[in-house]
Amino acid sequence: MRQLLNTLYVTTEPSYLRLDHDTVRLEVEGDKKAQIPLHHLGAIVCFGNVLVTPALMGRCAADGRAVVFMSHTGRFRARVQGPQSGNVLLRQAQYEQAESEADRAAIARACVAGKVQNSRRMVVRAARSVDDDDRQADLHSTAKRMARTLDTLESATDPNAIRGLEGEAAKTYFDVLSHHIRQQRDAFQMNGRSRRPPRDRFNAVLSFLYTLLLNDCVSAAEGVGLDPQMGFLHRPRPGRPSLALDLMEELRAPVADRLALTLINRRQLTPDDFRTPDGGAVLLNDDGRKTVITAYQERKQQTVTHPFLDQSMEIGLIPHAQSRLLARTLRGDMETYIPYLVR
Repeated sequence: MRQLLNTLYVTTEPSYLRLDHDTVRLEVEGDKKAQIPLHHLGAIVCFGNVLVTPALMGRCAADGRAVVFMSHTGRFRARVQGPQSGNVLLRQAQYEQAESEADRAAIARACVAGKVQNSRRMVVRAARSVDDDDRQADLHSTAKRMARTLDTLESATDPNAIRGLEGEAAKTYFDVLSHHIRQQRDAFQMNGRSRRPPRDRFNAVLSFLYTLLLNDCVSAAEGVGLDPQMGFLHRPRPGRPSLALDLMEELRAPVADRLALTLINRRQLTPDDFRTPDGGAVLLNDDGRKTVITAYQERKQQTVTHPFLDQSMEIGLIPHAQSRLLARTLRGDMETYIPYLVR
């Protein structure tokens, strides 16, 4: 199994990154703030006004280490990487099966089933511990509706119908996600999912975490040799990493959503960690982003047992494990793709 390397997230503006022998040297206004050995890093992600020297970008590309540029608010801007790895025959199989409605539906169905099952497990757990009868009833009702979605999903063969079931289950789930909050309920109340821009603090945290998770899924797909742009559940669209979005679906609840709730319930995030620019958006401020990034890195280091592979691994390696399982499916070594399911 691949070794889990750290991701260097640079959020301080303006920052300057340059290659210093076999290390990354981080400077702010001419002062050295950090120096990190390159062999410890799997990727570098820059937010906002961060300059990276051509020498450092070239070294990272040669080593297979991605350098990603995000806007200050976390919107993707660019990704610098070297030649694509992997067997061209694997990518050919990926393209061929993406054109087959039956193959596309089978993989999409597995991705959605993993997402709904993991989301439902979170809802069931919350229903056991919630201290309000009305909220508990809502959670039980949601769990039953998601169970019915899973039953319907088993016989779905039309990719559009599968997408419809995914959207219905996601709306049902997000309608009660704020019921999981035990602390700071008023400050982090969520009225459904809102994006581009997020309209409340809870959505702001989720959007930022989803950005970090998506970047890891892109890297995982590329590391196996898959094309992250050609998906099965998500339709291909210029500039959209559709396959990485497919891989991310089953990991949203156990990785991102649980972490967001932990940060809120433990008061590691408070209303002081957000800003509200003109236009009605709610965004994490610099301190809030640093808190989330630190917690995300720590979460990735935690060890779990993969239920299908029966192997102990860091959470940060799960996207790589799932990418390998998908590659085995596309090559015909497995009959069907097996999503990651939380025990």
